[in-house]
Amino acid sequence: MLVLGMLLVGATAAFVALAIVENFSGGPGYSVTLFGQHVATLNALETFLAGLALALVFCFGLAMMTGGALWMRVRRRRRRARRAARERDMTTARDTQGEPPAAEAGATTGKPRHRHGLHIFGH
Repeated sequence: MLVLGMLLVGATAAFVALAIVENFSGGPGYSVTLFGQHVATLNALETFLAGLALALVFCFGLAMMTGGALWMRVRRRRRRARRAARERDMTTARDTQGEPPAAEAGATTGKPRHRHGLHIFGH
């Protein structure tokens, strides 16, 4: 989604830049030419609406880029959390291998148990 948004933004910006650079004529009807080919003849209202449509496509591309970046950030956080949980499980399994099993299922081994993951301060 991030790449598609970048393509939309780049294509829209390139199209607008080419249209502006190649069309400096004035008058009641604006003749739009790109790469030496006549595309259309537009009046002032049609030119405004075309600019509005291009601005909406540009904003849609920016929204897609933002959404893609946020999704990548969420995925990265989830991956880090899974990796930390795996490492925590491996550490706990390694620590409990040498201990004898508790007499009761609910017996405590004397080690503090943390219900939550790591705190902000790392303990």
